[in-house]
Order: sequence, then structure tokens, then C-alpha cells
Amino acid sequence: MTLKDQLQVVPANAQAAFIPPPEAPKARAEDTGPTLEEAVARNEALAEKIDALDAVLAKPLAEILAERERADEAALAWDRFGAMWMLSQRAMRRVALDLAAQLGVSEEEVVARAMTHANAVLNGADEVDLGGTIAPAQLQHIARHRNFLRKQFRNG
Repeated sequence: MTLKDQLQVVPANAQAAFIPPPEAPKARAEDTGPTLEEAVARNEALAEKIDALDAVLAKPLAEILAERERADEAALAWDRFGAMWMLSQRAMRRVALDLAAQLGVSEEEVVARAMTHANAVLNGADEVDLGGTIAPAQLQHIARHRNFLRKQFRNG
């Protein structure tokens, strides 16, 4: 087949026929974008975020900075409390191990007993306060974090 066989020559006075361009491939269902409900939900979520930002930006800068300062002070107080708690726990552990050694009790036995007491508080009735060493407010605090603490004090 020659090039002449492939070409169609149209006379000058004939009306030219145009072949339309091929159609774009149809988009797959997952490429169609969000549904109307999804778009509305996203729009509402974005509107809520904008409203929250507007509320912050509407405050005077001094008030925003004061809130930040209070938050920083609270974070510092909790950080100091954490350091104090950690130091006291390490000191009490040392005392417990020293006393246990004097009685011929191993460190493993001391740790096992401590885990037993912790699990009694976490898994027992609410009145387990280790002989009165845990105040009611502390028991309430422990109860709020019970699920997290159970993971930390698992046996085994």
C-alpha cells in the first residue's frame, strides 16, 4: 500500500468533513471526586475551623499571649511535678530494695510484690487504697487513667 492509497484527496469545492476528536476516556467511578454529601461535610468542617480561627483572631493580642503564658506555666508545673514524683519514686525504690536486702528478699521479689499491689488497685474494687496510702483524690485520678495504667502494669 502506497501513501497515495492512504490519502483521500478532497476537491476544492467540496465541503470538508471534519472528524471529531476522539472522546476522552471515561473516568472510573473512584475518580469522580467526592459525593455531594462528602463535599458538604468537608465544607462544614472547614467552616468550623475558620470560625475557630476567627474567634482566636478576634481576641486582643494581649489576651492571646496571656493564655499562652498560663498554658506555659501549667506545663512547667506539671513538668516539675513529674520530676518530683520520679525522684521520690526512685528514692522509695532504693529504700525498699535496701530494706529487702536486709531481710534477705531479692529485688525480683520486691518488684513482683509492687506489681501485685499496683494490679490490686487497678483491677480490684475501688476501695483498694494500699492500706490508706492512696488518697481518694489520687484514686479518682488513677481511675481516669485506668486503661492506660493497666497496660503499664501488666504481669509478665
